[in-house]
This record gives sequence, structure tokens and C-alpha cells, in this order.
Amino acid sequence: MLLHRILQQCWIDTSPRVSGKKTFLHSSSVLQSVEEVPMEVMENETWTHSSYVPHYLLRGDPFASRLSKEADIVAALYICIIGLMSATGNGYVLYMTFKRKTKLKPPELMTLNLAIFDFGISVTGKPFFIVSSLSHRWLFGWEGCRFYGWAGFFFGCGSLITMTVVSLDRYLKICHLRYGAWLKRHHAFLCLASVWAYAAFWATMPLVGWGSYAPEPFGTSCTLDWWLAQASVSGQSFVMAILFFCLILPTGIIVFSYVMIIFKVKSSAKEISHFDARIRNSHDLEIKLTKVAMLICAGFLIAWIPYAVVSVVSAFGEPDSVPIPVSVIPTLLAKSSAMYNPIIYQVVDVKTSCTNFSCCKALKERIHFRKSRLYTISGSLRDPLPPKEAHIEM
Repeated sequence: MLLHRILQQCWIDTSPRVSGKKTFLHSSSVLQSVEEVPMEVMENETWTHSSYVPHYLLRGDPFASRLSKEADIVAALYICIIGLMSATGNGYVLYMTFKRKTKLKPPELMTLNLAIFDFGISVTGKPFFIVSSLSHRWLFGWEGCRFYGWAGFFFGCGSLITMTVVSLDRYLKICHLRYGAWLKRHHAFLCLASVWAYAAFWATMPLVGWGSYAPEPFGTSCTLDWWLAQASVSGQSFVMAILFFCLILPTGIIVFSYVMIIFKVKSSAKEISHFDARIRNSHDLEIKLTKVAMLICAGFLIAWIPYAVVSVVSAFGEPDSVPIPVSVIPTLLAKSSAMYNPIIYQVVDVKTSCTNFSCCKALKERIHFRKSRLYTISGSLRDPLPPKEAHIEM
């Protein structure tokens, strides 16, 4: 990976001849020099394409914006709006959680973890993008690029893995009723610690030599270097591992969990109808909670799947197979994913309030309602709520 790091710092001749200290001229007419690179380094790398040059060096300055100034301003305003909404919404969830931190149930801890990741991606990444877009170039150099890429991948991966845990929680609680009886706070803490370790492991690998972070094709943002798949066997293995362990596997678990829940609900509908009102209300509550979890996961996947598709095409397709203006849209959509969850919480809260009470009465009681409890994905078949008190806590 030594050669790749040198390529990140300067524009070099791709011919195999390396002798002494050479000076090269790239398209932006800036002279840079490179110390001698041992021939063994080049020989030890197994290149898929011997003439491979990183995409961010093909057009000169890797941090110059490839968009028009007007497009950069529009992108900056869009990210500013969703960043404020995301930080405010998730910050409110964190504030309400802090007020009752000693009373949180295991499912509430999972929602708290999701809010932390969403809040983190809002406050660590979006200011970099906004400032760079308004400046029409990335302003923070390679170190800032690596930090931005690491933070975006860490918090994004953490959100997806947390939602995978939530989907498993829903699956076990609906399809395996004994699960809710033994799940305790220490189980939830252990599970969430594993989520943080999992996300940190994959986000840190590019910093220690397996893979890397690089500028996006449009120049004002950074991400995983998907294009390494075109360079070497190591790059291909890195991209394939990231795709499987951080996208395909979690998404498969989420889809499996909710498909099994749907089958279980359909098969048990007749059985539930013969039970008394208390059990039916409890069952309805669990179904509503599951629907909320499905909405959260669906919103996240809808935001990130287009970006994943574009990344895969860029990694394994021909150079410039994805036009730069087209690559911007999935990136902006993915950056909006942290905004959806607080909106879903509030929409479900309003819908539930207007169903159980008159809308006017619900609006009058809303201030007291918010002060009294945190909304989270929770509920238990073993300890159902009375019909009048049944609610979706988000």
C-alpha cells in the first residue's frame, strides 16, 4: 500500500521506470517531487491493471470541485437543512433519554444507540461538506479527508448494524415469545458494545492499510476508496469484504426478520382473535412497534442503497462509468438518512394520539406527554399495557 499512499500525495508517471528523484508535472501545472520508490514495492503489488491511476488524480487537483458553483451552493444548502433537522431531532431524543437514563428498557437502549449514531454523523460530517461546497473545493486536505471518510463510514455502519439488532429484537419477540422474558439491560449493553466494536473495526481498516479513504469524484466529499477494486487483488478483497459484512449481511438479516414476522402475524391472526381484549391489545401494540421498526429500516435502506449501487458500479465498472453529476445525487440522498428517524417518531406519535383521543385533546396534552416519557421502540408481550394506556413509545 506504500505506492498507493504516494499516489495520494502526488501525480506520478505510471511507467515502471523509477530512478533517483524525479519531478512530474500534472494537469494543474503544479510541480511536485517524489522520493525514489523501490522496484520491489511495485513488483510485490499484484495489479489488475498495470496502468491504473487513482480516479482523483486523473483530472489534476483531487480536491477541486467538478460541479458548477451553483450546483455546489444548492448541495450545501440542502445538506445544511437536513443537517440541522437531523441534529435537532436526534439531539432531542438524546436529551429526553438523558433525563430518564436509569429507567431505560433494553429496546429503548437500542433506540438511544441509533440516535447517537445519527447525531454523530450529523455533527461530524455535514459541516465539512457544507464549508467545502460553498468554497467550491475540499479545504481540509488528506488528513481531513481520512477523518471525514472514517466518521461517515463508522456512524453509517453503526446505524445499519443497530437497525439489524432492532430487527432481530422484533423477530424474536414476535416469533419466539420466550425471548422477551430473559432480555435484560446487561444483555442490551453487551449487544450494543458489539455494535460499536464491529463498526469501529471496519471503519479503521482503511486507516491501517487495508483499503483507504479518497475524494469522491465530484471533489468536495470523501468516502471509502471503492475504486481500489480496479487496482489490485487486495483492493478487490477489501471492497468485497465491506460489501458483504457491512451491507449485504445486515440487509439480509433485516429482510429475513421482517419477512418471518409477516408470516407469523398472518398465521397467528386467527388464534389471536379468540383471546380476550387484553391479549389482543398487547398483540396489536407489538405489531405497531414492528411497523415503526420496519419504517426506520426501510428509510435507511432507501437512502443508502442507491449510493451502494453507484459505488459497486464505480468499483467494478469501466472508468467514468458513472457520470459525476449522477454520482452526486445518491451521495446527497445517503447523507439525509439520519434525518428520517426523528420524523418517523413524531409522525407515529401524532397518529397514535389522534387515534386514541380527539386530535384537539391530543395537541393540548402533547407538552405534558413529551415531558413524561421518551419515545422508543419498545413493548412486551409478557407485560402488556391496559387498552387505555397502550401507546407506542419512541
